[in-house]
Amino acid sequence: MANSVVHFEIPADDVDRAKKFYSDVFGWNIDPYPGMDAKDYQGVTTAEVDETFMPKERGAINGGMTTRQLPVSNPVLTISCDDVDEALKQIEKAGGKVVQGRQAVADMGFTGYFSDPEGNIMGLWQNAQNT
Repeated sequence: MANSVVHFEIPADDVDRAKKFYSDVFGWNIDPYPGMDAKDYQGVTTAEVDETFMPKERGAINGGMTTRQLPVSNPVLTISCDDVDEALKQIEKAGGKVVQGRQAVADMGFTGYFSDPEGNIMGLWQNAQNT
């Protein structure tokens, strides 16, 4: 569904330490993300998933963990959209700023990042089939 929060990302200075913390405290499964370099991105499963890796529980979201780097240096919520480029145009018209334009994520889809007028960095997600 467009405009829903569908993903989160947690940047970490020490990914192994962060993986251990979130696994020990919350029981999250954190593993290399399919189709991505394991050193760069880990999938974070907080809720049981179906065969398409989507959460079975309504309203639940899963996410990712990566090495902290600019422009994404704090936790980010990611919002689904039909077209990242169009969403970024609307964001700029409304007073936000593009932080990182549309980029492909393996063969799954596209992401982009923006800051809202309050300076919060947020993400966008477009499924590959929406191209």
